[in-house]
Amino acid sequence: MDMTAEQIAKVLTNYKNKRIRENNYYHNVTKDKEEFKIKNRERAKNHYINGYKDKKKQNYENNKDLMKMKSLYSYYRKNDKIDKFKDKHLDKYNVLIENGFIKDKVIKDEVIKDNN
Repeated sequence: MDMTAEQIAKVLTNYKNKRIRENNYYHNVTKDKEEFKIKNRERAKNHYINGYKDKKKQNYENNKDLMKMKSLYSYYRKNDKIDKFKDKHLDKYNVLIENGFIKDKVIKDEVIKDNN
């Protein structure tokens, strides 16, 4: 499906105008209607009840250790004590590197700064 530059520009303009119309309609007409408010609250309540809370809890449980490691590293980084963090928590430091939070390379319990 090859389109010319004019056709692409027209499609983008139409989409932009459609979004503007929908946004204006929502803010000027829909959001103040009592029926819409009740319906939207019911939808949000059902979303929360039907597993959203459990999914968030499960996600937290799965990532709890990683979040604690990130927080600890951020504390040491903020206080310019990253070397102490490396000495005290080398295993946590290695996990953060494996997860891409820190851009260093680790070789046999030694930390080598990555220049890239």
